[in-house]
Amino acid sequence: MTDKVKKPSRQKAYTLLVEVGRKEDDGLPKGATGAALMIYASGVDEAEAVRETVALLKQADLAPLDVTGYGTLEERLAEGHDISDDEIALMQRALDENSVVVAQMTPFFGDEKNES
Repeated sequence: MTDKVKKPSRQKAYTLLVEVGRKEDDGLPKGATGAALMIYASGVDEAEAVRETVALLKQADLAPLDVTGYGTLEERLAEGHDISDDEIALMQRALDENSVVVAQMTPFFGDEKNES
């Protein structure tokens, strides 16, 4: 008789920076040309985390244009990134919930004068 031992999760939390453009009903501020989103997403690898994130953002009526991956907590620490306790907690939340956590959204505004 073999005991079933729970396998350790292969999921890791990845830090992603996603640039989004404008789309009808995207919820971005009036006059914004797009936004940058700092995201923590779980996945067995970074490619899966990116796919899940893009799919979720599309479901939320956002228009993902570009994704830059910064790796896992361990990879970022090895590269000398300064990571706050709050950031580590958000990464852990993404892992615990097997989810995508949007940590910050920074809208972009064009240089042209907006006419109101």
